[in-house]
Amino acid sequence: MIKRSFDWIASCVGLVLLLPVFFIVGVLIKLESSGPVFYLQERVGRNKRLFKLFKFRTMHLHADKLTVITVGDRDPRITRVGYILRKYKLDELPQLINVLSGTMSLVGPRPELKKFVDLYTPEQQQVLTIKPGITDYASIEFRNENEMLEGKADPVDFYIREIMPVKLKLNLQYIEEQSFWIDLKIIFKTIFLIFK
Repeated sequence: MIKRSFDWIASCVGLVLLLPVFFIVGVLIKLESSGPVFYLQERVGRNKRLFKLFKFRTMHLHADKLTVITVGDRDPRITRVGYILRKYKLDELPQLINVLSGTMSLVGPRPELKKFVDLYTPEQQQVLTIKPGITDYASIEFRNENEMLEGKADPVDFYIREIMPVKLKLNLQYIEEQSFWIDLKIIFKTIFLIFK
C-alpha cells in the first residue's frame, strides 16, 4: 500500500513538474524526424499481462523493425536528439504515465519483450509476480548495456546467454529484499549515476 501510494504521488508530481520538459522534448523530436513523439512497445508485466510501455521516440520511424536490441551508443537508427535522450535516460520519463496508470512501479524488474520472457525458467518467472519498474538493480548494473553489445557477432544471442540471466538473478534478489527503503536507495542511486 505504501509502495503504490508513493508511486502514485511521485508520478503525479513528476508529470506535472516535467510538463515543460515533455513539451520541449516533443518539439525537438518532431523537428528532427517524422513520426510520433512517443514510442509505445508491448512488454510483459505482472502475472504475464501485456501492456504498452511509454518512451520518447529516439529512433527514426520504423527503425525498431530491424532488430529489438540497440547496439552501441551510436546505433545509426538513433536520431541526434534520441542520442541525448538515451544518454541521460530522458527517454524513460514517459514511463511515469505507466506508473500513474498502475501497470508499472518506480522500482521493480525492468519489463521485457515477450520473446525474451518466453525463454524464462520456472524460477526466473518469479520476477513476473510483482509489477515491473522504471529502475532496478539490473538497470544500475547494466547502465551501459548498449556498449557491452557493440561488436558482438550476434547481439541478441549474447544478450540472452550472458546478460539476461544476470539481470534476472538481480531481479530475484530484489524480490527477496524489497522494501520502501531499498526502493528509495535504488531511486537515488539511479539519479546519481545519471548525473555523474
